[in-house]
Amino acid sequence: MTTQKHGVFCGIVPPHVLDHLAQSEVPGHFEPARRTLEHDGVLRTRRRVTAVRTVVDSSAGTPSDKPQRTIYDAGHRETLPGRKVHAEADAPGKDATVNRAHAGLGATFDLFYKVYGRHSIDDCGLPLNATVHYGEKYDNAFWDGEQMVFGDGDGDLFLDFTLPVDVIGHELTHGVTQHTANLEYYGQSGALNESVSDVFGSLIKQYALGQSADQADWLIGAGLLGPGVDRGTALRSMKAPGTAYDDDVLGKDPQPATMEDYVRTSRDNGGVHINSGIPNHAFYLLATALGGNAWERAGKIWYATLTGGELSTDADFAEFARLTVASARSLYGEGDAVQAVLKAWGQVGVATT
Repeated sequence: MTTQKHGVFCGIVPPHVLDHLAQSEVPGHFEPARRTLEHDGVLRTRRRVTAVRTVVDSSAGTPSDKPQRTIYDAGHRETLPGRKVHAEADAPGKDATVNRAHAGLGATFDLFYKVYGRHSIDDCGLPLNATVHYGEKYDNAFWDGEQMVFGDGDGDLFLDFTLPVDVIGHELTHGVTQHTANLEYYGQSGALNESVSDVFGSLIKQYALGQSADQADWLIGAGLLGPGVDRGTALRSMKAPGTAYDDDVLGKDPQPATMEDYVRTSRDNGGVHINSGIPNHAFYLLATALGGNAWERAGKIWYATLTGGELSTDADFAEFARLTVASARSLYGEGDAVQAVLKAWGQVGVATT
């Protein structure tokens, strides 16, 4: 079977953050931001017109229950994939960035396989490839439709992008979305695309650390911000959208938690990195209401909705919310799970009827 999916360039650092930094008068701040923005703009345009072809060989048998990871080193150039430096069977080496990328790919594979029965990103055993040391002071990490790419950061505002495992999980989940609901990367469907990646990125971190919903920090990119950021803990907060940073250099976190503060903008593909705070917060409310491990009941409801085949590619928040109610009912019957889903969406102002 052959299917066509349109690849989308998905970077972890929102364009509005890079835009703000590009206006700085400090060369060490604006130069990496401007280079990153220019680079990402080129790739974003290129991915819109490039189809990603997925070929499923029905004669290949059952995919392996182990990941197939390969790490490449770009050597601070912008050429992919770069020089192969680490294969699946290799022991950890001297390069901590390579080791973290290998481990993060594995943590992502583990959650999707062990919890949801998914064989890699495409559910057919897709090899997981990643390139590290990409570009010169490149302030981003991205999924390009085929592989992961990590910059080293500028060392002042952003550190090595392999440091937070949820960043790795976030970007790889864009691949899961690409191979399932294929949500369009604009407006509310684009915000759902980003939110789903935040949800599973957070779940990958929680699963790897063995944290319950109450123990988790619900931050995306904690540990990524460098010493040049005075008031910031992460890129986003699912627990309290809009509070991840409020810094003279980075600016103010613009994410809303409810529809009352929904941001209407033509920038950032219609605010995909901004309005994702609303479904993010709904998931946080659901997970903490249900308690226990968030990757279990709450995560299974979101996963079933993403992969169930009923979600439109241009789905808005209301459609996604209605389907999560249906998923909860199908998985757990009429009971506390359904009521918790209804309450969570109600608290963020998204109708489910």
